[in-house]
Amino acid sequence: MEGLQSIFGNPWIAYPAFSTMISIVTFMWFDKVMGYLKKRSLGQREEVIRYLELMFVDVDRKKITWLMVLISFGLGGLWFLILWPRATLGLIVGGVVTVTMWSVPLLFVKRQYDQRCSRFVDQMVDGLTIMANGIKAGLSVTQSMERVSENLPNPISQEFNLVLSQIRLGRSVEEALIDLGERIPKPDVQMYVTAINILKETGGNLAETFSTIVVVIRERQKIERKIEAMTAQGIMQGIMVSMIPFLILGLFYFTDPGYLQPMFNTTLGIIMLFIMLGLQIMGGIAIRKVVTIKV
Repeated sequence: MEGLQSIFGNPWIAYPAFSTMISIVTFMWFDKVMGYLKKRSLGQREEVIRYLELMFVDVDRKKITWLMVLISFGLGGLWFLILWPRATLGLIVGGVVTVTMWSVPLLFVKRQYDQRCSRFVDQMVDGLTIMANGIKAGLSVTQSMERVSENLPNPISQEFNLVLSQIRLGRSVEEALIDLGERIPKPDVQMYVTAINILKETGGNLAETFSTIVVVIRERQKIERKIEAMTAQGIMQGIMVSMIPFLILGLFYFTDPGYLQPMFNTTLGIIMLFIMLGLQIMGGIAIRKVVTIKV
């Protein structure tokens, strides 16, 4: 405000000018800010519900909403109370925890969904072997899928049962398999769906095609496991390097709390703390990009 007073020379002009600028900025950015907050809150809740439904989990929208609110705002408020009476630091840390923890349920559910998709691909080796033997014995594609759903556990049993249910309700085999490929967005599943749909139109040896897909999946799994073994050391080093600053910070805090007071009680210290957190996040993302190799 002193800067505005020096420019305008009169506080009766400076205050309205400052209020007008704040109003203009708020008006220009209100829709974008509200859209971002809606995407980070309700949008992520819908994504969590979608992933749970894809995993055949019964969903109660109210329970999901309250759980996400408790994880985010509850933990943010808890940190605010822990840091009381340092209200400024409490608001900053509480706000960061609230925004961060709102994304945790989505990351957790998405990880479970990815693991389920990976288990499905692993089961495809046995499933396609059963289907290939069924085709050789004279069974149709749907009959072979029934054998797979009867002999193998979830998730392949759930997915194939859903495909068979859609076919019984009148959907074509092609449409039901395309839905399967959308629910399990893995290259091996896409290859399986595309092979069946093409060969049903053009004709061909399905049993031989299934055997070829099994060989491709096995070779891909060998390469993935080899890459995981080679990058395991880099991942562990990245975790250790990311955790060292926080461990040192905790060590100094418990051994000599007064030494770290300027970092939490001064504006410069808080700025440096956030710069450190930002650099840690950037370094973690960079390390993850380096050690993540897609086959």
